[in-house]
Amino acid sequence: MEKLHQKFLKKIDNVDLSFVRSFTNKVNWENRLIGIKGARGVGKTTLLLQYIKKKLPQDNQTMYVSLDDIYFSANTLVDFVDSFVKNGGQYIFLDEVHRYKNWSAELKNIYDDYPELKVVYTGSSIIHIKKSGADLSRRSVLYTMKGLSFREFILFNKKIDFPVYKLSDLLENHVEISREIVKQIKPIVLFNEYLKIGYYPYFIESINEYHQKLAETINTVLEVDIPYMEDINFSSVSKLKKLLYVIATSVPFKPNIQNLSEKTGITRNTILLFLNYLNDAQIINLLYDDAKGVSILQKPEKIYLHHPNLQFALAPENINVGSMRESFFFNQVSDLHNINYTDKGDFLVDNKFTFEVGGKNKTKKQIAEVKNAYVVSDDLEIGYNQKLPLWLFGFLY
Repeated sequence: MEKLHQKFLKKIDNVDLSFVRSFTNKVNWENRLIGIKGARGVGKTTLLLQYIKKKLPQDNQTMYVSLDDIYFSANTLVDFVDSFVKNGGQYIFLDEVHRYKNWSAELKNIYDDYPELKVVYTGSSIIHIKKSGADLSRRSVLYTMKGLSFREFILFNKKIDFPVYKLSDLLENHVEISREIVKQIKPIVLFNEYLKIGYYPYFIESINEYHQKLAETINTVLEVDIPYMEDINFSSVSKLKKLLYVIATSVPFKPNIQNLSEKTGITRNTILLFLNYLNDAQIINLLYDDAKGVSILQKPEKIYLHHPNLQFALAPENINVGSMRESFFFNQVSDLHNINYTDKGDFLVDNKFTFEVGGKNKTKKQIAEVKNAYVVSDDLEIGYNQKLPLWLFGFLY
């Protein structure tokens, strides 16, 4: 316990408070059991440490620990928490819970047995508490943390804190909003930088090694996280990597499962299963005709990389501008809105708004007869009528 507390204090001393994600304000920290899941590298650990440093005492009342620590190879989480509470513990923050085999069952017991204790845990975006083998769904409040929005990237780089806008605000007032933003920054320059290195906060550490680190992070997800959570073997990991490479060099595309099967040597049902693993891990985004009631073995209409940054890390020789545009739009809008496939444009949002995404010369010709339809254009500072700048959709969170 003492050594773990010393590790915790060192982490607290090193954490920087100069840039704090707005996501911290979405979390109701008063709940007794809070779960925060997200892809590797989006900043979950930093979020916990920043909150502790700003809001809580760093004494025997508070503890942060990562469950991949070697300590837990010989000690149970339940025993650790019992000792912590007996010594005055009130707030415990558990990082990387998915690396601990019985995390869900023991969290349930901790919640039931220590009503005076507040617990916050983080885990991979792959975890599903409803399938975890313990009834955590009615005990835990679960949040999903995404990478940096374009707005947050600007805040870090330019120290300008622009407002978060609702989608309805952008559609109704995009010209006025864009004009106010353009007075303070050159959005297209920053946007092009963001598409390459702006989504995962560790670009702060080193831009030069960013894509290498991102590739290594993805490899860890494929070799460690997914096999651990989904109990797949080494041979399956190799096939999963092959499938991801085929996707990365082809996105966006309407998948032909038979062709994918022939290219990768993976059966149809296994491909669909693997696509869901990659989607849960926030490496790809799957676009369905109707997201309601989607089954694991349902074929998606289109496949995108989760964010344009991944294109530069996985297949830099196959950069596709159209793919990056659509990947960015899907990524930023899907945080708060439902997105489905439509054959009358690129995206149907909330079953109401149709969006066609393209370059600055893109017209409304393809969606001229569609109600509530908009063109979203790259390389455009300020829009006109129902034509909006693509970068502006990075201000939704």
